Amino acid sequence: MITPFDDLIEDIKKRGYHNHRLPAHSDIVSKGILKDLLRLCDLIRLDFDTNRIRYWLNVPAPGARHRKIDLLIGESQQKSKYPNLDRLRICVENKSVVTAHRNRDARFDDLNEALQVLHKVKPEAVLVATVIIGIAERVLNVPDKIKPTYKGRVKEFENKVLPRLSSGDQSLWKEFAWAVSINRTMDPRKTLEKFHTLPQRQPGHTHIVGYDFVLFIPVHIDNVNPPRVARSNSLGIDVDKQYQAMLEQVCKAYQARWHL
Repeated sequence: MITPFDDLIEDIKKRGYHNHRLPAHSDIVSKGILKDLLRLCDLIRLDFDTNRIRYWLNVPAPGARHRKIDLLIGESQQKSKYPNLDRLRICVENKSVVTAHRNRDARFDDLNEALQVLHKVKPEAVLVATVIIGIAERVLNVPDKIKPTYKGRVKEFENKVLPRLSSGDQSLWKEFAWAVSINRTMDPRKTLEKFHTLPQRQPGHTHIVGYDFVLFIPVHIDNVNPPRVARSNSLGIDVDKQYQAMLEQVCKAYQARWHL
């Protein structure tokens, strides 16, 4: 099964390295999820085809400073291209903890804050969170450590460093030893356990503040070896099964909340 996270991996291969600050990566996941929802869910596709709903990327979240909704599906304001936040139908938030698992608390807080805001605006909206979890024990921190040292020498970076990234060139570990971030063996498991504590709700319980689905995707990204979705992992996550379950859950919730 090809998921949006496989598309993300292909984009990282093309770019040469993972940049956790790049919004384009979240956009790839959001557009891929939208595409699969339109393919799987007849009612969502019907509402799109009849212009009842539209989608938006990176919409400022109401009442949350510096927060944006990664994927918003709903109705637009009358005679406007902007979303009507009182008529949200589906919201997806994408986060990743790859380079440094010490950032898990900040990303957790991001998702928790988004949940509180979105539920307050529209309790019936179908709320989904996706969390990419890096399982590599060490990561070459290209965007924060290596690339900044080539400021004013962009061509040198592009010619001498970029082609070697994500290619399997093991000499990079020694050459840029000062730019290696270490993830402890248990860090992925602790990150998973942390995000498992995000509030989730049962179908039909829209009065409860909680996500309708939290999807976990383990990946092996270290910017030295070719990146991959870690379908074989020690976290017990069946990537394809869980992704399919997420799509089906969103489809069922959408039908129950907007077409009954």
